[in-house]
Amino acid sequence: MSPSLQSIWEIYTASWKANSAADREALFAQSLDPACTYEDPLATAQGWAQLTAWMDDFHRQVPGGHFVTHYFASHHRQSIAKWNMLNGSGQVIGEGVSYGRYNDQGRLVSMTGFFETA
Repeated sequence: MSPSLQSIWEIYTASWKANSAADREALFAQSLDPACTYEDPLATAQGWAQLTAWMDDFHRQVPGGHFVTHYFASHHRQSIAKWNMLNGSGQVIGEGVSYGRYNDQGRLVSMTGFFETA
């Protein structure tokens, strides 16, 4: 049985907290199509290399920053997730919603984040 879309989403979410490039790539391999696209109000990335660069930039701005999903729903190879952004101390510093689309293998092909910007 293949993993649920929610478990794939959580593996992807964990990649934002990964401590090493090797850990992140292993999580990507389990959750993301190599040609995936990522968009949020501040960035657009195509593929693993550009997404990694954006994640690295995020960590320069928010050391230890990561995301915790508190609501997830899915159907027909698409999902919506509500999440909190936490800093390295575990304090909530933001919130948002993300939309995901998945391929036939259950890997994310598109992630779009929505949140307020300063």
